[in-house]
Amino acid sequence: MTSSSLRVAFMGTPPFAAHILQALMEASYAIVAVYSQPPRAQGRGYKLTPSAVQTLAETHGLPVFTPSSLRTEEAQDAWRALDLDVAIVAAYGLILPKEILDAPRKGCLNVHGSLLPRWRGASPIQRAILAGDTETGVTIMKMDTGMDTGDMLSTATVPLERTTTTPHLLETLTRIGAETLLSTLPPYLAGTLQPTPQPLEGVTYAPKLTKEEGHLDWSLPAAVLERKVRALQPWPGTWFRIGEDVIKVLEAVALPDTSSHPPGTLLDRHLTIACGEGAFRPLIVQKVGKSPLPTADFLRGYEVPDGAL
Repeated sequence: MTSSSLRVAFMGTPPFAAHILQALMEASYAIVAVYSQPPRAQGRGYKLTPSAVQTLAETHGLPVFTPSSLRTEEAQDAWRALDLDVAIVAAYGLILPKEILDAPRKGCLNVHGSLLPRWRGASPIQRAILAGDTETGVTIMKMDTGMDTGDMLSTATVPLERTTTTPHLLETLTRIGAETLLSTLPPYLAGTLQPTPQPLEGVTYAPKLTKEEGHLDWSLPAAVLERKVRALQPWPGTWFRIGEDVIKVLEAVALPDTSSHPPGTLLDRHLTIACGEGAFRPLIVQKVGKSPLPTADFLRGYEVPDGAL
């Protein structure tokens, strides 16, 4: 069976998923339906904006469905009527009940942004950086009703450097995810590649990010705060306060600190701050409502009080 004769559905929402969909189309897979989360209100005018996947699909004339749930009888009947060979899922954002998972003849395959079973859940890319992992990657798995617990078909590994940020890692994993999926599909669909269970050891979870995680707590080690700055881009971002002003940090470095100053103490005129371990120096900052600036330029027009922040 050729790729063009298969009946394939795609399910995804953000730009990461849109790149996977683009790769499938370029490989001549017959996408008979695209599912994405409903348009969301965005911007100052709260205008309803379709997802990156919906926008791409409509540009290519593909039928798009945006149900708010897949648990209704109506949604499940419409899914079964597609008569699918396989469904490809990438960062869709909705739970797939058993009725949806069981309908395609070859099941539902997920492109997940970690080396499972590490970082099951909603934010695997950011959690890998936050934890200081030295490597991560993508896993192609056959989905089951658990949270990223399905049997694995293939993996691809990428190293994590001390300077890796979420946007850069996302770009890398998007490319590698598409490549790995396209190399996995032919043998899987031909029956020559069998899924294997995930290891029982090494399971970790990647919960959704919260806005509160962006606050820089000086009692933590400076290395942890520096990883936060790299991991929490572009959302929720990282920040601290000087008086009543919220100062966002877009780039920073962790430094050694042999002083005995308590956490939060301003150590020099470079805005270096004592932490629970080491010191934290912002390199690019942004006052809310203003443009980002190198810290040296920011300090030329901003009065920082002496003492603790």
